Amino acid sequence: MTLPTPSAAVSLDVSDESVLKSTTSGDSKGSEGRSPGRLAWKRFKRDRAGVISACVVIFFFVIAIAAPLIAKLYGKNPYTTYASQDPSLLDAFSYPAGPNGGMSSDFWFGIEPQLGRDVFTFLLYAIRNSLGIALAAAILTTVAGVVIGITVGYLGGKTDYIVGRIIDILLSFPSTLFYIAFMPVVYSIWVAPDDDIPTSLRAASLIIVMAFFGWASLARLLRGQVLGLREREFVEAAKVTGASPMRIVFKELLPNLWTPILIQSTLMVPLYVTAEAGLAFLGVGMIDPTPDWGVMIGRGAQFYSQDITFMLFPGISMVIFVLAFNLLGDSVRDALDPKSKR
Repeated sequence: MTLPTPSAAVSLDVSDESVLKSTTSGDSKGSEGRSPGRLAWKRFKRDRAGVISACVVIFFFVIAIAAPLIAKLYGKNPYTTYASQDPSLLDAFSYPAGPNGGMSSDFWFGIEPQLGRDVFTFLLYAIRNSLGIALAAAILTTVAGVVIGITVGYLGGKTDYIVGRIIDILLSFPSTLFYIAFMPVVYSIWVAPDDDIPTSLRAASLIIVMAFFGWASLARLLRGQVLGLREREFVEAAKVTGASPMRIVFKELLPNLWTPILIQSTLMVPLYVTAEAGLAFLGVGMIDPTPDWGVMIGRGAQFYSQDITFMLFPGISMVIFVLAFNLLGDSVRDALDPKSKR
């Protein structure tokens, strides 16, 4: 075997070095080319608790969306009192005659005491209604908090001072107490005291009241972020080019605030789920016969000493959803802001 000549050896070294450089530069370009969103998604996928929580949350939302279809395939609905059609379903004390709350192949989660409604379909529609109200309130709160927080933080001056005092006042309110106090007031604006309140009006009032008392915390957070961003070079450059305040707010400042917005939004949904359920439990939110988590827990509290089944399913499902969504919010925060783990 002949050895390569010195010139050939030099050419081989140069070619190997060039290949190494090209490979290294390609890897560095690949890593540099990843967007912050892709990096956050990669970090999120490594978080096992976050992925499991996301699957649980998605499962609940799929159940909520598909509730009418599932109920149709199941062959029952949450409003029919099946005990009136078949009195043998309840005993002499109006409790389910069968074991475990009347659970059977016909009634998977049993039947409700006294009325004999199907617990499974009632829970499906309760999840649908509760999540719908909480999600709508979270979206409205986020929109209001983002618009107000970024605007007052950028404008400053008297606008910032006045809105800041309003935010301080709202944050000083005990929210649950004022939910209870304001709900009858909101109802009386639209309906006479002696008239029945439509279900749609109850849902809309809940969304409005929760959003009214909820936007202040997000607005205050974003205001502080904007106060630091408005002095940055890219904002000054936009002003020099003659950009309008509206363009600066929504084109320059807003893209730099998605991380706190997403984190706070994911934490609002479980907060509103528990608040809405609490109001329904107290009788100032959704009321029977409208399916709702709080309605089910309130009804189940009347019978838990004799039959805990009716309270068991809504209680466990709500705890699982709230826990999963809180864990998901923590995982999203860690993925978007890795320094928060330290």
